[in-house]
Amino acid sequence: MSQCFQVGDLVLWHPTSRVAELFVRTSEAIAPTVGLPTGIAPVVADEYEIDLDTFTAFADALVHRYLSSSHTILRSLLEGFTATALVMVERAERSVPALTGTPTLDPRDLQVGPAGISPLGDAERLRALAEKHERAMPV
Repeated sequence: MSQCFQVGDLVLWHPTSRVAELFVRTSEAIAPTVGLPTGIAPVVADEYEIDLDTFTAFADALVHRYLSSSHTILRSLLEGFTATALVMVERAERSVPALTGTPTLDPRDLQVGPAGISPLGDAERLRALAEKHERAMPV
């Protein structure tokens, strides 16, 4: 069994049902972290309709949070989901402005170790993971 994430007739991703359900549940768990709705409508006939403007804003906020955090665990928790969301946004021919911006440290996500404040998130690392995910995401 599989489900589909789409914008109208444009299929962004066609994962197995379990993976789709986990992606949606993860989006719902992460949404309060950035204070935005996900843009993913409830499933109807194995299809999740995506509100592209809302989903793109959600993905952009996640990327911004990831890049502006020095907290290793927070970034790790966001990383896989965010890379997958990036693929979906790009398949819809949209962009995520936070990927090209200059991040600044968000003090809510500060991690200090023996060497001081840990480094911020890495856009290149996130981009590389999104490329890896893209190859594993059937449409």
